[in-house]
Amino acid sequence: MGPDHFVTRLFIRRRGHLRAGATRKGPEQSFSPHYRERDSEGSEVGAGGGGGGGGGQRAAKGELEMKEKGGSRAAVDERYAQWKSLIPVLYDWFANHNLVWPSLSCRLRRLPTRITDGTVPNTLVIANCEVVKPRVAAAEHISQFNEEARSPFVKKYKTIIHPGEVNRIRELPQNSKIIATHTDSPDVLIWDVEAQPNRQAQLGAAESRPDLVPTSCPDLILRGHKDIAEFALAMCPAEPYVLSGGKDKSVVWWSIQDHISALGDSSKTESSPGASASKGKAANDKDSPKVDPRGVFHGHDSTVEDVQFCPSSVGDDSCLILWDARTGTSPAVKVEKAHGGDVHCVDWNLHDVNYILTGSADNSVRMWDRRNLGSGGAGTPIHKFEGHKAAWSPDKTSVFGSSAEDGFLNVWDHEKVGNKRNPNSPAGLFFQHAGHRDKIVDFHWNSSDPWTIVSVSDDGESTGGGGTLQIWRMSDLIYRPEDEVLAELENFKAHLASCAPRS
Repeated sequence: MGPDHFVTRLFIRRRGHLRAGATRKGPEQSFSPHYRERDSEGSEVGAGGGGGGGGGQRAAKGELEMKEKGGSRAAVDERYAQWKSLIPVLYDWFANHNLVWPSLSCRLRRLPTRITDGTVPNTLVIANCEVVKPRVAAAEHISQFNEEARSPFVKKYKTIIHPGEVNRIRELPQNSKIIATHTDSPDVLIWDVEAQPNRQAQLGAAESRPDLVPTSCPDLILRGHKDIAEFALAMCPAEPYVLSGGKDKSVVWWSIQDHISALGDSSKTESSPGASASKGKAANDKDSPKVDPRGVFHGHDSTVEDVQFCPSSVGDDSCLILWDARTGTSPAVKVEKAHGGDVHCVDWNLHDVNYILTGSADNSVRMWDRRNLGSGGAGTPIHKFEGHKAAWSPDKTSVFGSSAEDGFLNVWDHEKVGNKRNPNSPAGLFFQHAGHRDKIVDFHWNSSDPWTIVSVSDDGESTGGGGTLQIWRMSDLIYRPEDEVLAELENFKAHLASCAPRS
């Protein structure tokens, strides 16, 4: 691997079942990439599949919204064909990876997860993903791909057989080898992905001989929820803290400080409880140490859907709550009716801690300034944008992405809200990724590779099963300052003129 590629790891989760009538996609295929004469580094990516319960209800609702907002299947296919023809113009880098099983979560860090129909165990798959550096990939390289193929840039490194469905994946920023997962239980599972032994998931083993499936054993189990905690999960960027929310309407906070040194020493593979599960024998979670919470916070009236550091949470009660452990376990600030529907995500700006994004089932993303949120719960969003899930960009303070069930991933710049030039597009929208033909279930900005995004869609509606993972980076001509771009284009124009044959 040369100097012009990044290597990233990918996290993917498998789900225990497919919808009725869903089928697996075809056999694995590949294509031969073509480079310009430069090298690359590597990057890590992760994706996870969703389980039943709330995930199934969201999927059904998403299919309906996809039909209503995305139009007919013929219109979607026409839109996709038009988008594909513009890839060399719109993108600096693009990779398409077919998933045999659908996935509900993705992370551009270290791992992916897969969802199965029960004949194969739920797994957490660790893969290395090569991401080409800016202005290296040839146009024909990124535009010629097979939608039914697996990308040659995504290479599986290790498989962890997960005890139950993997609904969410989060990595510890201080040590990305340590990850947390949510499954259909009250517990949060902590894994040292380097120390965990590599497992092989065999087709049919989960049904015929479940006692012989070598289930991996988590390195740590965080306990404190009284009911299932499926989706709300976060890890603190400054300290080894974990935050979780669940159906018990509570937000639970742990510290794994006492275990960091042991988990981070991948040279001591035998220290991992997962190593206790030898081939042909399932691991028992009794081998895993347990950690009790530092705090349990109450203030929601329904399921907590997402949590984030600084301590905050959103839920099906449409509330946005900010927490302060120094003042107790009650809300420090509570915004009642932050949206007109269930609130599914919350994210804090990486560059300015005053700005907060929330995404809701009412198909809106709202931007908040915490300085305007009163202790009595009164608060008015700064702007409202279209979308469902939202996440701030690590590359520019004012930029964030949003996605919904219409198959689009929109990139916004809130500083451009007052500079609307196109009356046919929403204010602040400056890029729209249309590479998915079904609902986008998750996306993630890569903090290591500027302006690089991984997105994943559940393709059950369009193909009858499976999913699509895409890793992409828009052309820098789109987001760079306009005067800088125009100057570069003028220089290029002059260069072409000088190279033209004289008559």
